[in-house]
Amino acid sequence: MIEEIQAKGRIIKFLMIFVGVSGCFSVLFGAWLAHGGQALPIDVQSRLNTALQYQLFHTLALLATLVWAITSSSVKVPSKILLSAAIGFFVGILCFSGTIYIKTFFSFALVGKLTPFGGISLAIAWLLLSIEGKNNL
Repeated sequence: MIEEIQAKGRIIKFLMIFVGVSGCFSVLFGAWLAHGGQALPIDVQSRLNTALQYQLFHTLALLATLVWAITSSSVKVPSKILLSAAIGFFVGILCFSGTIYIKTFFSFALVGKLTPFGGISLAIAWLLLSIEGKNNL
């Protein structure tokens, strides 16, 4: 039981660090896109804007999920469903937004095959939140 609590604590700590980095990147990249990115073709700007919006929204969703997991655990063991949702948001951000960034800036088209997996991961994370709400609120 202690090992499980420690492992979940390490996962939550890692994901909270990711939230900070992802949120910072969203702000800085958004500022660059609004100013320096204006020289890019419109279709590229649109693609990057979509990736940026998904990243920012789901970074906030990940933060809310982690706060929910931390504050709702009565025995200091975060819910497995909430932890799974948080991991789903993490994977989704990387595989959806991250692959769009890589594909766009590095012309590495093969990585684009992960983008749908990222979208599915984000959708599953949202469904897991609804299950947690149904079960525990």
